[in-house]
Amino acid sequence: MPERSGILAAGNWIVDHLKVIDLWPSQDALAIIQSETNGNGGSPFNVLIDLSRLGADFPLQAAGMIGTDSAGDWILDACRQNRIDLSSMHRTDAAPTSYTDVMSVATTGRRTFFHQRGANALLQGSDIELESSSAKLFHLGYLLLLDSLDAASPTFGTKSAELLRRASELGFVTSADVVSEESDRYRRIVFPALRHLDLLFMNEFEAGRMVDSKIRVGDAIDRDALMSTAEALVKAGIRQWLIIHFPEGILALSPGGKKLFQPSLKLPLERIKGATGAGDAVTAGVLFGYLGGLPMETCLLYGVCAAAACMQHPSASDGVLPLLKCLEFVDEFSFQPNLFPPS
Repeated sequence: MPERSGILAAGNWIVDHLKVIDLWPSQDALAIIQSETNGNGGSPFNVLIDLSRLGADFPLQAAGMIGTDSAGDWILDACRQNRIDLSSMHRTDAAPTSYTDVMSVATTGRRTFFHQRGANALLQGSDIELESSSAKLFHLGYLLLLDSLDAASPTFGTKSAELLRRASELGFVTSADVVSEESDRYRRIVFPALRHLDLLFMNEFEAGRMVDSKIRVGDAIDRDALMSTAEALVKAGIRQWLIIHFPEGILALSPGGKKLFQPSLKLPLERIKGATGAGDAVTAGVLFGYLGGLPMETCLLYGVCAAAACMQHPSASDGVLPLLKCLEFVDEFSFQPNLFPPS
């Protein structure tokens, strides 16, 4: 069998209708839309487009479910333009292509999402053709936003855990991401997947929800809560790295106790156009380095540089630049303070 190479990314395929507004209004009040655009959304869509824009020279393969509508056509066209293999993409008449209305506040980049689950809710594990893929890494996202895969499995806890177990047995490195949801479903739906994952990406809100911990207090990160949460999640079974990203930087923790922290780049406010897709840009940057066999320290640097590029455009991926251009931000901007300075 040929040596595995590249990434197969599956899960949510979404068209984002992004609107930049002047402020977030109170109930019944008015906000002004300053600009609007359509763009890619969802973990596999964003990560694959970002990897293409970063200049990945390894295979990029998509897997998912979209509708037989113009939005689905738009997704396929975007993938073809970014040399993404569509042989595992499926279409259905039973539901529309998923979309999200994203409201991004101009002055802060903070976003609010109004989501139509659409065809993504119908995606089954059997639709993802793992056996025919020669990819090295299988990435699944977002857990908590894939109705059929979030469903219970009598043997593995959830269908997504069952799918990740199958990917592991076939020889894939497995990776997943989680959606930010205001619910108590994290333990029931995400925890079963952990022991079948080599890499898990999440933000501080999602990580805190996993173990009922409050990592962000006001505008600051509680370092003790962050570390205790990370240690609890790694102990639950993650095989290589837990990666928690947040505005101040990225924490990576391994089962062997290795802790890495990469501060994020400090962008001037006038350069920030939105945070839509920044977390997926982190994932893409890290995976770019990981699939190139680079040390995790380098992968994390790639992650914060890709996120810095992403935030300079309101859409999820249009701001992402070739990797060498992203790395130039290290000379242009300073880093945020190190939450875990060397002793």
